[in-house]
Amino acid sequence: MAEKSTATSRATIDARPERIWNAIMDPDLVSQAFFGAKVDTDWQVGSPITWTGEWEGKPFRDTGEIRKVDQPHELVFTHYEHVVTFDLQPVDGSTEVTITQTNAGSPEEREHSEENWDKLLETLKEITED
Repeated sequence: MAEKSTATSRATIDARPERIWNAIMDPDLVSQAFFGAKVDTDWQVGSPITWTGEWEGKPFRDTGEIRKVDQPHELVFTHYEHVVTFDLQPVDGSTEVTITQTNAGSPEEREHSEENWDKLLETLKEITED
């Protein structure tokens, strides 16, 4: 059985944590960050979170649960067997955003996850920086 690992992506975004947090909580903006998927949740601990959309021409519906909401610093949710954490830390007027995903599986799966999270961080950067 392959050893499970943690995927980690990190970026410094020239915006305050509150602005990035608001982008993550905004249904239209978070959809941009999540590759066009519609994100549906009330962001309350214990509530479901779903992502619906189309990937490579096929419809999908992914599910998870909100585990922790510490506005504007930490958001934790599940996505199938993964636990995803968004950590926002202020640094000299900017914010270091770290995304971790547990149970990333093989090194290839971990690398693929990190590439996707890197793209998400780039989108967050584009929509939150002035």
